[in-house]
Amino acid sequence: MIKLDFNKNNGLLPVITQDYETGEVLMLGYMNQEAWEATISSGKATYFSRSRQSLWVKGETSGNLQIVKDIRIDCDEDTVLLKVEQIGGAACHKGYRSCFFRKVEDGSLTTIGKPIFNPDEVYKK
Repeated sequence: MIKLDFNKNNGLLPVITQDYETGEVLMLGYMNQEAWEATISSGKATYFSRSRQSLWVKGETSGNLQIVKDIRIDCDEDTVLLKVEQIGGAACHKGYRSCFFRKVEDGSLTTIGKPIFNPDEVYKK
C-alpha cells in the first residue's frame, strides 16, 4: 500500500486534477485517506468536501465523472496529481470545463470560455 503523509493539513492532501491528454488544469480538490483509498479502488476521482465534511465522487450528481488515468505524488508525499479523463466535458460545478475559467487582466477578472451546462438545472438548486 502506498503511504501518503496525511498528518499535515488536518488529514487533507491537496489534489491537482489535470486532463490526461492535454494537461489542462481542471480543478484543485482535497483528499483524506478514505477518499484516497476510494480513488485507488474505484478508479474514479473521489474527494473530501470541506464544506459538507464528506466524501464525494466527482460527477456523481452531474454525470461529469473523472476517470483516473495516471496518479503522481510529490516528493514530500503530501500532494496528489490526478490525470483524468473528464467525462461530460465539465469539471467545474459552475458548469465550465475547468474551475480556472477566470483570468486576471488589467486588475480585474475576465471570464474565459463558455459554460458547458447550467448548474441550476443539473444540481436542482
